[in-house]
Amino acid sequence: MNILILGDIMGKSGREVLKKNLNNLIEQNKVDFVVANGENAADDGRGITQNIANELLSTGIDVITTGNHVWDKKEIIELTEKNNNVLRPANFVEGSPGKGFGIYFSKNHKYKIGVINLIGNVFMRKSDDAFKVAYDLKNKIKLKKDVDFLIIDFHGEITSEKMAIGHFFDGASTAVVGTHTHIPTADTRILKNGTAYQTDIGMCGDYDSVIGMNKENSIKRFLKDKNAINNFPANGEASLSGILVEANLNNGLAQKVRRIIKGGSLV
Repeated sequence: MNILILGDIMGKSGREVLKKNLNNLIEQNKVDFVVANGENAADDGRGITQNIANELLSTGIDVITTGNHVWDKKEIIELTEKNNNVLRPANFVEGSPGKGFGIYFSKNHKYKIGVINLIGNVFMRKSDDAFKVAYDLKNKIKLKKDVDFLIIDFHGEITSEKMAIGHFFDGASTAVVGTHTHIPTADTRILKNGTAYQTDIGMCGDYDSVIGMNKENSIKRFLKDKNAINNFPANGEASLSGILVEANLNNGLAQKVRRIIKGGSLV
């Protein structure tokens, strides 16, 4: 079972690199399921529109996860209510639209894959306790009982929170990945009890930038230059960034994991 998990899709350049590379990646690696974080996929890098969400799902992505920018385009609220393939963090405050987890079928319809979307509590907008919600979901969705494979996207700012959630789900999930910081970390590995892990899987976007935003304007903002304007995405050649997990069909745990990088300046 091969599962491809992609980092935050950043603006138009991020969408373009997906269109260019995703089908080949799926074919070459016999990918059975694709998860990608789409919360920055709008042209301005903030949120996601209904049209863009549908566009991404048509490229071969099976589930779109999100994070703190999910509601920046209000129209997406309707789609999260109607389309279970677009998730928002499960620990958003009670009563939030949409769902924070779902159970889906692999591309060949043989296997059930659970996807949980969580958001960190440190240096992020106020949400319910991520670890309490994680505890409840861990007890609710059991690997090899309720699902054949289980993926967690933890959208967070700090490393310690992401690492802790990784160890918390170790042995109870196929993979735990961090998203949000847009820069891939070099700690891709399988944890002691069989869960694939990476603190942050980066972004699908232009790395000749400041975390996906135009670098010249970002520098002006840090210099408090009066000519600086609101951040806007860099639109040069993008890199696709994520991980490919090979999972064991018998126990649902990872047996191999490797970084996937295609295009742009990232190596």
